[in-house]
Amino acid sequence: MHTKRIAAGGAKGIKWVATPKSSHKKGESIPLVSILKDLGYADKSDEARKIVVLGEVMVDGKKRKDKNFGVGLMDAVSIPKIGKNYRVVAEKNGLVLREISETEAKLKPCRVIGKKTQAKGKIQVTLHDGTTFLTGKPMKVNDTVVLELPEKKIKEIIPFAEGNTVFIFSGRHRGKTGTIKGVEEGTAGRRSLTTVGDFKTLTEYLLVIGKDKPVVEL
Repeated sequence: MHTKRIAAGGAKGIKWVATPKSSHKKGESIPLVSILKDLGYADKSDEARKIVVLGEVMVDGKKRKDKNFGVGLMDAVSIPKIGKNYRVVAEKNGLVLREISETEAKLKPCRVIGKKTQAKGKIQVTLHDGTTFLTGKPMKVNDTVVLELPEKKIKEIIPFAEGNTVFIFSGRHRGKTGTIKGVEEGTAGRRSLTTVGDFKTLTEYLLVIGKDKPVVEL
């Protein structure tokens, strides 16, 4: 299994030559041109740009021709011409590109970060990658929506609940996985905390990835 570490997500002393254009939060994505260079598919930025402009790189199943397009947590990066697929996950020191199968690249777990009730009982849901959609399916903030790519069709909804498995993508425990043991609801002056195994972390740092086992390989 190939894993490529790329300094991102707040790593000290790192400045991108290119600024990523992304729907992910600022500082939480990597420009495609940097990915191609760091993976060894291009020696220079010009070479990486040509690969992208020719439409040889896909993100979440769609061709992206902007060299500065930013990819972030749980995005699937594919290079069909050479049969390579990667998922962006997080480890202690930053974002990681982990090689995955073509089947895995067609699934994407996304954290629900917001929802609003619309007319006729529909709910507008916002996911951590910036995706928004209307649905009649019940879900809560912190639940995970597993999407089928590239259509972004809902395959499964995994509730944020005790006993389920989570991936920690931020904070000092970043990169770890564990089981939810308990949740302390937030107040006006305190953010919600979740006990994972034998430690606590902020609830907003967690992505539910499965019930009995992870729905994707991490």
